[in-house]
Order: sequence, then C-alpha cells, then structure tokens
Amino acid sequence: MEPKRTTVRDLRRHNRSTLLTKLYFDGPLSRHELSGTTGLSAATVSNVTGELVEDRLVVEAGLVESDGGRPRVLLRVDPGYAHVIGIDLGETGVKVELFDLVMNRLAAVDNPLPASHPDPAAVVAEIATGLDEVISTAEVDPGSVLGVGIGVPGIVEQGPTVLVHAQTIGWDSVPLVDLLRAAGTDLPLFVDNGAKTLGQAEMWFGAGRGARHAVIALIGSGVGAAVITDGASYRGATSSAGEWGHTTISYGGRACRCGALGCLEAYVGAEGVLDRYRRGRGGRVAEQDEQSGLDALITAAGRSKAAAKVLEETAGYLGSGIANLINLFNPERIVLGGWAGLKLGAHLLPEIRRATLAHALREPYSQTSIELCQLGPDAVAVGAATLPVAALLEQGADFRPRRRAA
Repeated sequence: MEPKRTTVRDLRRHNRSTLLTKLYFDGPLSRHELSGTTGLSAATVSNVTGELVEDRLVVEAGLVESDGGRPRVLLRVDPGYAHVIGIDLGETGVKVELFDLVMNRLAAVDNPLPASHPDPAAVVAEIATGLDEVISTAEVDPGSVLGVGIGVPGIVEQGPTVLVHAQTIGWDSVPLVDLLRAAGTDLPLFVDNGAKTLGQAEMWFGAGRGARHAVIALIGSGVGAAVITDGASYRGATSSAGEWGHTTISYGGRACRCGALGCLEAYVGAEGVLDRYRRGRGGRVAEQDEQSGLDALITAAGRSKAAAKVLEETAGYLGSGIANLINLFNPERIVLGGWAGLKLGAHLLPEIRRATLAHALREPYSQTSIELCQLGPDAVAVGAATLPVAALLEQGADFRPRRRAA
C-alpha cells in the first residue's frame, strides 16, 4: 500500500496547526520567535500568521524591542474568537461551564443529580438546561460556541454512535450524543472519560504542564486516571485504559460498585472511605452528601481515634495504588485531583508519599514527584472544554464556530 501523499492543503493545515498551537500555549510571541521555535521559515510564518490575523483568530498584542532593528509585533490568540463549554457529568451532579477561547470562565451552573444511578434522560435534561443557562447568563450568541466537551464517568466508545459504558452508575451503552441531539442540542459535541479530561486540563494548564510522562489521578465518588506517555494520552485498544480504581489491591477484599472484590476504588473513593468508617469503626459523621461527609470525617480525625485510623488506612491504600502506577508506568509526575483527591491530599499528602515509598521500587520512586491538582474541583469541566479547542488546534482552525464571537 502506497503511503498517502502530502498535499498542499495538508501542508497548509500542518503549518497553521503548528503556529496556532505555539501561540495558544506560549504566546504572545513575535514572528521571529515563532520561526525560531517551530523551525518554519520566516516567509512561511509571515504568510500563515497573516492568514490567521485575517481570519481574526490571531491578533496583535503589542511590540517588543529587537536587536538593533524595528520593534517586533507580538501575536496572540484572540480570546474572543469563539466560546467553548465544558461539562463535568459526575456521579452526584452536572456542572456546566462556559469559557472564552483561552479558558477564561464566563458562566457556570452546578446542579445535583437526584439518584446515584441517574436515568440518562434525566441527565440529558440537566445538560440541556445547563447549556441554555450558561449561554443566557454570559449573553453569548450560541453560534459563537465552538463546541461542547463532556467528561463522563466510565468508558467512552467512540464511533458513528458514541456510547458511554458507566458500570458503576448503571449505564450500559448509553448513546449520549444521540440523546442530546434528540433533546434539541445542535452544538458540536465531544465526549470523553472524566479522568482523561481532568488529565488534559492539568497537562495543559496545571500541575502536569511540562511533563512528558505523568499520571493524573481523579478521586471522587469513583477513581480513575489519565496516563500520559511521551506527551500523549495512553488509551489502550478501545480507550478504556486508566481504570485505576478497578485494579485489585486486596484479593477477596471489599465489594466494589463494579461487582468485583478488592478494587482500589472500594478503599479510597469517597463512598468507600465513608463506608469503611461506618462499618469497620462503628463511627458516623453528620452528612448531607459525600462531600460534606468527607469534610466531617477529616474534621473528626482531630478528636476521634476511629476517624484518624480510617484516614491513616486511606493514605496507606492510596500509597499502595500510587506505587503500582509508579512501578507500571515510571512517570516523572503523579497528580492527585478530583474533589475527594484534593480533600484527602490536602490533609494526607505527606502520609501518602511515605506509603508510596514503602510500596514502590526505590529508583523509579526517586524520579517521581507526587503533587496536587492545581485547577481545583473544576478541572474536569475545564478539561472537557479543551476538547473542542484541541480539535481547533489540530485542524489548523479549519474547524470553526458557526458565527464568530463579538
């Protein structure tokens, strides 16, 4: 089979993508700097950036002095070129956030879900309502929305029909995009696993930035991870890689929501931590939901030996799970995120690091840092919003909003 020939259009798209990506992550930059960092000729940079300025995707951002010549014009991506929306479809609620093109948040809504196994139709209704709310609140033209990214629990099967397999919330082959279309949503839609959107957000803007090999862990009600190898997300054969929460840490151990025994999630997910406290230690905390329950447990640890013991064990279980990641993937950085991961990490990070050292091989452990997510509890939604941005950068701006933002 003959290799595909590169056309002039392919080369143009590649050059636009290269320069646009550089400006997006490292701008503002001068044309001279763009040529030096991308390896493209000065003439190519001048022609392509001229196109991007004409398309109003790139704008001038002031001047910088040059060595002996005229000041050089700085260029940057125009934040107002388009809008993007990110959705965190969690197990307890739906968070919808609207951003400009460079991820300045303009509006957000966060609505709880009524059940632990939400009906897909009810979730679709919440998403549709949330989309209308953020667009209305920010007073933007729906035609300026480049796309909507959705981070979901479970495995996302990409194809002509996008299917969500979320075993822990009772979803089996749910055609989420088709359901949203049937509900009247006509915006471009992108769906991925929530841990992977969290990972992309942290790699782009947070604690993972600059790393080539990293694992970004999401700990909430459930547990997952994004594995980054040589700068790219490792997905496996069918995009289910990263189900860290369903790796076994105790043969024949606690029952997990997935139906198996001894999964990491059953020990360090918020539901599992609170259940261990109730059942194993006979303790109770005043709680309205998992988040308030975990807050109460952490507070109680200062006066309750039972609560303190559960948190000590949780740090040990987390350290054991992180050690497995280190031994398997040899990352340079591990980032703990998700709402529960942030709460546990803020209280237990030194203990988690010590437990990791006790279980990991010494040499790869010595080359790994363990850090907390920098983007906070909104990281899944931020990462989801980067999905349409990534399509724009990859396609060299051939993928555009229906109408440019004002």
